Amino acid sequence: MRGANLLIQCLKDEKVEVVFGYPGGMVIPLFDAISRDGGLRFILPRHEQAGIHMADAYARVTGKPAVVFATSGPGATNLVTGIANAHLDSVPLVVFTGQVNVELIGNDAFQEVDFTGITRPISKHNYLVRDPETLPAIVREAFHIAGSGRPGPVVVDLPVNVCLSDIRTPPATEICLRGYKPTIAGNARQIDKAAKIINAAQRPLLLLGGGIVISKDAAPLVRDIVEKTKIPAVSTLMGLGVLPAAWGENLGMLGMHGTTAANLATTACDVLVAIGARFDDRATMKVAGFAPRAQIIHLDIDPTSVSKNVSVAIPIVGDAAHILRELSPRLTPQNLSAWRQQIAAWQARYPLTYARGGDAIKPQFVIEELSRQTTAGATVVTDVGQHQMWTAQYYQFNAPRSLITSGGLGTMGFGLPAGLGAQLAAPEKLTVVVTGDGGLQMNIQELATMRRLNLPVKILLLNNEYLGMVRQWQELFFAREYAFTDLADNPDFVAVAQAFGIAAWRCDRPENVASAVAQLLASPEPALLEVRIDRHENVLPMVPGGKALNEGLTAAGEWIADSENN
Repeated sequence: MRGANLLIQCLKDEKVEVVFGYPGGMVIPLFDAISRDGGLRFILPRHEQAGIHMADAYARVTGKPAVVFATSGPGATNLVTGIANAHLDSVPLVVFTGQVNVELIGNDAFQEVDFTGITRPISKHNYLVRDPETLPAIVREAFHIAGSGRPGPVVVDLPVNVCLSDIRTPPATEICLRGYKPTIAGNARQIDKAAKIINAAQRPLLLLGGGIVISKDAAPLVRDIVEKTKIPAVSTLMGLGVLPAAWGENLGMLGMHGTTAANLATTACDVLVAIGARFDDRATMKVAGFAPRAQIIHLDIDPTSVSKNVSVAIPIVGDAAHILRELSPRLTPQNLSAWRQQIAAWQARYPLTYARGGDAIKPQFVIEELSRQTTAGATVVTDVGQHQMWTAQYYQFNAPRSLITSGGLGTMGFGLPAGLGAQLAAPEKLTVVVTGDGGLQMNIQELATMRRLNLPVKILLLNNEYLGMVRQWQELFFAREYAFTDLADNPDFVAVAQAFGIAAWRCDRPENVASAVAQLLASPEPALLEVRIDRHENVLPMVPGGKALNEGLTAAGEWIADSENN
């Protein structure tokens, strides 16, 4: 069988249904095989970076590896941002890139780049297929590596002669990777130690990370533990939705823009149980001031993440669900009334709030209205910036995989294509993209893909005519020198959307927000609502860089210092 045709058969053996990609010279044989086979749904974006963001969201929603194709040279390098994005957020992708003929590699041939060299630091693994007969085994390994352990992107660089070669080796049925055996079951002795420490704690706290979302069945186990023990919990950005937002034990997000109560609880707790979190600097802030009173118990499938950023007392390496099944029966409810009263006092003193009223539309109000009107459940996809943080703060997430966002890399331009990928993954669900005017313009060409596929994605554009998060830092830390962040010369987004065939309208009055959001959500077709928000609204609370979690600005703009909460 010709290599390109064999690859398509290998993908179907891996239960792949959808492929995202963009044609080019070195992958013509591959695209010819896809077209002639007809067994896979192919999604053509308008840019390779958008295609990989679509695949990224598709993988996050389904929990299965997604597939991307691109040609050599500039086609492949246009995927680099998406590969790095998936790597930091632990998203399973298998990325196939075209490459020049094996005999030309290293000769600076037309559209040749060393793509395995480029992607080695930002992928879980990568391959350069030099021998056509190894292709079936490599494809099988790539899917196994991408989807097991801590998931991540795997790159397979395909010289064009491999796709054109006649390959006699059948698709692989077994995997032999001696050096790759992720730990699944946690150490029983460590689990027992952890249970004793948690049961003896007076101020225990759970830290819920994205690993809970990734691990099958872990989220229900976390909910069972919280219901049983009444231990309060904070979440990373990627862990939002593990606990329903309205639960009393849910203190919300911690970190730079986390709730003040969540940050103070993290500082004051005596035992911190981190589950599937890698202690990113935006969550911990000043490491020396992170949970200084706590014995830290860290559950994570990736041993390299343990004690990398924060030293832990009890590391437990393994799959979150497996560990929690063993840990839960060992936990006993304790009297936490004093601890819960202290947390309630912080919540009362430092509520998550914003200035209401006036003629300007407050972005927090828009997110609250979106949340109120989507209580039946929606997949909310964000771009990156202020709107991302307002969504994390004010949208009521109640289920895992209901928030799709670029966490580790913070990739502007992620939102729109990711929304299309999320809708393709769950066509029966409402998908809403919350984006800003800066991020939307980075992949705005995908409105064409949205219209061509007739995907009923709803775009909520919060337009403040700024690169808002950068502007906020310029205001607070750079004496209001708004260097190159003013986007007052933005295009007419409604007219642009309509030019792509997308239904679109604008809201610029607070009293019209509810009806405008309702109109957006009720649209049976692709639609965009532009909301002209207060240009100078900031994301608060905020812990500035270099400060500890118990230092910074509250939602009301009040500065709290370390000494006030010791």
